[in-house]
Amino acid sequence: MTDSPGGSTGPAGSGPAGADLVIAGLGPAGRALAFRAAAAGLDVTAVDPHPERVWTATYAAWADELPGWLPAIAVAAHVDTPCAWTLREHRIPRPYRVLDTAALQRALPLDRVRVVAARAVAVTRDAVVTADGRRLGGRCVVDARGLPATSGRAQQTAFGLVMDARAAAGALDGRDAWFMDWRRDNGTDRTDAPSFLYAVPVGPGQVLLEETCLVGRPALALPELERRLRARLEARGVSLSGAEPAEHVRFAVEGARRLRGGPVGFGARGGLMHPATGYAVATALSAADPVVAALQAGHAPDRVLWTPAARTVAALRAQGLRVLLGLGDESAAEFFAAFFALPVARQRAYLSGRADPLGVAAAMWALFGSVSPALRRAILRALF
Repeated sequence: MTDSPGGSTGPAGSGPAGADLVIAGLGPAGRALAFRAAAAGLDVTAVDPHPERVWTATYAAWADELPGWLPAIAVAAHVDTPCAWTLREHRIPRPYRVLDTAALQRALPLDRVRVVAARAVAVTRDAVVTADGRRLGGRCVVDARGLPATSGRAQQTAFGLVMDARAAAGALDGRDAWFMDWRRDNGTDRTDAPSFLYAVPVGPGQVLLEETCLVGRPALALPELERRLRARLEARGVSLSGAEPAEHVRFAVEGARRLRGGPVGFGARGGLMHPATGYAVATALSAADPVVAALQAGHAPDRVLWTPAARTVAALRAQGLRVLLGLGDESAAEFFAAFFALPVARQRAYLSGRADPLGVAAAMWALFGSVSPALRRAILRALF
């Protein structure tokens, strides 16, 4: 029942009739859903202009976010206790995993999926229309095409270099990973928009060192982040050969508005991205099976994706994004110092999961109560 990647479902104007699921977009979210749905026996059509394009981004997640069905080979590096530096050092007692991007893609095969190599120009509740005129209908249509990083949306940007771990040792300073390092040795002062160092192993003997603008509207430009990273590495005695592979990151962290009567959104397109961190892949991987189960039971996927609890969590985290957008450099360091001082259960409630609005609210309230009066005033100004 599968076409080869890049294959066709028929002449223009036709398509497979009665597919259980039609997915537009084969990034990590769409591919995970297509794989899990086909493995469960559903008839799946997936549409993407380049279905076998190689993913190059670095994906990571907290270990407890990853679904049990994901094979161990999809993980490139294990960090049992990542560290953060805000106003001081924090050791985060929560295991962290950096994914092997190529292995992750291989772990989501499309051999049971009908793949259509075409660009979707319209995605409706019951069909995907391609640029060459085909209409691909199905019982359920999912839009997983990601979000464009338009100027009106808050974005995350980053510039990174992949280095030999021994050469990068000065940046890590004996730690296995920096989840966030807000120290101002990147050539900035307190008047500059903040950025931090993200430093993680990405495989045997390899480390990614990445200067990151967590959120901005607009976010910091990549050349500025590159300048800051090079200044930071020079300050820490890290020498560059000039041959280090570079990673460029720019994506929207604000989701598209869910339209009544429109297609089901999934992944970043469906609002599954955490607006304060930009993390979405683990959430999509974990949400794939509940969506498949809903389809098998004849229910709308929105019933499992957007429960009242999930909508409340999303609204609370959107308020958190508003706060982050208003923080300056020193305020950001104080804010995250308070966050990483929270019990790890409260950190987890805010960073992960979509079913615990009371936990998210408790984490936000505890943080608000622990910061300085000046930062509390800044938070209130951002919100009101």
